[in-house]
Amino acid sequence: MPAVPNAKLLLFVVLGVIGVAYAVAWFRHARKSGGAGWPSPAETAIGFGTNFFDTLGIGSFAQTTSLYKLLKLVPDERIPGTLNVGHTPPTLAQAFIFIAMVQVEMPTLVGLIAASVAGAWLGAGVVAGLPRRQVQIGMGIALLIAATLFSLTNLGLLPGGGEALGLSGAKLAIGMVGNFVLGALMTLGIGLYGPCMILVSLLGMSPITAFPIMMGSCAFLMPVGSFRFFEKNCYSLKPALGLALGGVPAVLIAAFIVKSLPIVTLRWLVAVVVLYTAWAMLNSAAREKATPLQPAAKSETSS
Repeated sequence: MPAVPNAKLLLFVVLGVIGVAYAVAWFRHARKSGGAGWPSPAETAIGFGTNFFDTLGIGSFAQTTSLYKLLKLVPDERIPGTLNVGHTPPTLAQAFIFIAMVQVEMPTLVGLIAASVAGAWLGAGVVAGLPRRQVQIGMGIALLIAATLFSLTNLGLLPGGGEALGLSGAKLAIGMVGNFVLGALMTLGIGLYGPCMILVSLLGMSPITAFPIMMGSCAFLMPVGSFRFFEKNCYSLKPALGLALGGVPAVLIAAFIVKSLPIVTLRWLVAVVVLYTAWAMLNSAAREKATPLQPAAKSETSS
């Protein structure tokens, strides 16, 4: 029916406007801060690899956090902002692709996206001003959650979902509340993909509908969250640019050329790395317990 294509077209227009606003805001902030040059090959490679697997459904936040921590590329307190700012362009590409390709009822899609954006706006304002140690603790817990989700998915212990393409009534309200919370938590570095897939499956929707919902949610909420991180100057410029430049071509290759890989094996590998990184993050927080706390937004300059 014509109403559905028109609704999708309107959604694409709004997404495009938000994307342009995000790009302008990022350019202005980078110019105001004096810039930092082009990202290194390693920073760009991280953008390519994490977004490649992200498009296949693994999620990019846990992977990127692990690599940043292991390679010491980004200060811990700046990782949440760098993730949200840098992964936005690849996520926008994912959203356009999967919203166009996968069928889901528009009231459900729009409602869940709007809820996640509201959560991200509130969450980013809080996270951007947290002291370094609190960010380390929060991200350590987030990584433990991510590793648990990877493991439960591989063991087949998560809900398989139903066949519904949309929600209504109480289920829609529950879905919106759930996505609001996930949007807020995402600004701390807890990836939305895994929890969102669990949420829609528990509500009886087809698991494939999670892709446009979770990618659409992230594509709208990440630019909104990024505005708060720009405002607080709480991200690292070069690594974020590496995520963007490496990530967009990776999304296109994964979506249109590769399409599938041995995901279960990859999830186990990622789970092991993420568990180690969670330990490292929490260990860093424990070592810094006796040091004076400085607000994250002021502890480092953009790199």
